[in-house]
Amino acid sequence: MHPLDEREAAFEARFAHDANLRFRCEVRQGRIAGLWAAGLLGLDGVAAQDYARSVAIAGVEAPGGDGVARRLAADLGARSDAATIRARLSDAMVEARRQILGEA
Repeated sequence: MHPLDEREAAFEARFAHDANLRFRCEVRQGRIAGLWAAGLLGLDGVAAQDYARSVAIAGVEAPGGDGVARRLAADLGARSDAATIRARLSDAMVEARRQILGEA
């Protein structure tokens, strides 16, 4: 294999790895934020887990955090404001990344 081909393959592998990591972090972020919101909504146990899963799915359907933020804002209403939700999402992303990198 030519060195440029090897380099291209390495860049493609790195891109795929980074995209996979980003996706996994976004899903985990949605789940973590969903658990936080579940607590504000008075959900616990299986109901909280189901709610967190549905929030994570909202993030997959509209990637980049907007789906999760919109879903949380709609569900929480007056229980939380946009700034608090954004701060929680930021914290959740840090935690998600820490968890996923710790699993590797």
